[in-house]
Amino acid sequence: MDGRMKKTADSGFNSMFGKRRGMTSRDAEDVMIDDWTDRSFWLDSLECPMETGGEPPKKTDVLIVGSGYTGLNAAIETARGGRKTLVLDAEHPGYGCSTRNGGQISTSVKPSMSQLTARHGEARARAIRDTGKDALSWIKTLVKSEGIDCDLRNSGRFHAAHTPRHYEELLRHAKTLADEDNIESIEICANEQHRELGTDFYHGGLVFPEHAAVDPARYHRGLIEVATGAGAAVVGKCRVLGIEKSGGGFVALTEKGNVQTRDVVIATNGYTGTSAKWLRRRIVPIGSYIIATEPMPRELVERLFPTDRIASDTRKVVYYYRTSPDRRRILFGGRVSANETDTALSGPLLHREMCRIFPEVAKYRISHSWMGTVAYTFDELAHTGMHEGIYHCMGYCGSGVSMASYLGMRTGQKVLGLKEGKTAFDGLPFPTRPFYTGKPWFLPPVVAWYKWLDR
Repeated sequence: MDGRMKKTADSGFNSMFGKRRGMTSRDAEDVMIDDWTDRSFWLDSLECPMETGGEPPKKTDVLIVGSGYTGLNAAIETARGGRKTLVLDAEHPGYGCSTRNGGQISTSVKPSMSQLTARHGEARARAIRDTGKDALSWIKTLVKSEGIDCDLRNSGRFHAAHTPRHYEELLRHAKTLADEDNIESIEICANEQHRELGTDFYHGGLVFPEHAAVDPARYHRGLIEVATGAGAAVVGKCRVLGIEKSGGGFVALTEKGNVQTRDVVIATNGYTGTSAKWLRRRIVPIGSYIIATEPMPRELVERLFPTDRIASDTRKVVYYYRTSPDRRRILFGGRVSANETDTALSGPLLHREMCRIFPEVAKYRISHSWMGTVAYTFDELAHTGMHEGIYHCMGYCGSGVSMASYLGMRTGQKVLGLKEGKTAFDGLPFPTRPFYTGKPWFLPPVVAWYKWLDR
């Protein structure tokens, strides 16, 4: 790509996904390079934006609102099933958290077997927990079978204990996982920790060898290519303003005109807006903030991450991190403030936390500081089903790369009327709270309390 073309592509990315930010504080001046960006680091791996604008058709069989992992995997199923499929997004496809996450893939289900058994009975609890393992296995097969070039690696994850007490809890947790879920983990005591991470900050931990890493933007781009190759239309910059029943189907009111459709799937997750008020009342949008460092000496990165695993820790306000695919940078994410904040401010705070774990990287500055919005639910479970004739699938609670993809695929099968579309999450109550409308006013005190507990 020559300089003029690259400049044009960079300009397109900046307008679509972020913009260059000026310095706003002394901290930012100290730890951020002069031309740092709030665009996701992962978008640097894509040569240019994919053209998915234009006008939507006036009529379709299946309308999917949201072009993230959920919506695209649903679209692949319905398009291949012979249904005329349209995917709409309020922004450019890829604007949301599908290109803004850390690229970590786990078994995805947060509540334990005992917690789920108390709520839903042993059989349903087992099926829900098994879905997490199924989703992890399925996405690996999907990437291989579709030939998606997204640097998927079965790297494993090191989950570190931030206190000695938490290490003992992890050992008990490992036994429970083995006995109840048949999930393999490897115990790493404190004096063996340097085999996994070049730090003395933690007190040992567990390795989950089946967990994986991916370049999330390239995975997302691959899904668009598969979906459009199957015949689905993907249209960005076309916000859905409302959905009304019409005859035997629905009419979607959009910024670019009305679309008549037989079936509707809402797949907007943390970006669910007021046009889906029933769902918005059940989703808690939470900002997740990430930085990427400027390039470092490869030997330093390899000393800090000798096994190239993804990593996380036991703090209630979790930090998660990994190396870039070329092993020259550290990507470090988490939540650094009780309230949502600006990436100019979150960047230096994340840098400080990173340097607490890895003091050797203090002299290396930030090149990217960005955020994405994930969706939590009040029961910490994903939800998929139908409300008033409209399908929905969302609420992955911060670990949705595989689960969003897997449940999106199952949702597409539901639309087709296939028995394979049935999941353990079907029919679960989708809770909300009195007077909650989608703006989590309660989040700042909860995060502040969790951070106090971590200290």
